[in-house]
Amino acid sequence: MVAAKKLKRVKHIPQRTCVGCRQVLPKRNLIRIVRTDNRVVVDPTGKQAGRGAYLHDEKSCWVKALKGSLASALHTTIEEQDLEALERFMASLPNHESDLQEQDLPGTDPRKLKMA
Repeated sequence: MVAAKKLKRVKHIPQRTCVGCRQVLPKRNLIRIVRTDNRVVVDPTGKQAGRGAYLHDEKSCWVKALKGSLASALHTTIEEQDLEALERFMASLPNHESDLQEQDLPGTDPRKLKMA
């Protein structure tokens, strides 16, 4: 008789989509925005009650999201005071692009591409 090997169980990591760039990442790597009864606010704990949407911690994603995709994801219109608060939060974020977006695909070295 052969002894059964114990398999290590892989822990489930929740995935969420950034509403700015539509990239799927682990939930902990994103910032949650929540629609409560009458407000739209940043949820630093990720546990506040209400409909939520997720964004990267980069200005480029926030700019795209605040143009309309965030309001669509939250199924609401964002009031002026909430929009100002979100823009203040956005101002404190880094300005660089995601490292994942800057990676070159195999075989697409930009120095070797010919200009048309």
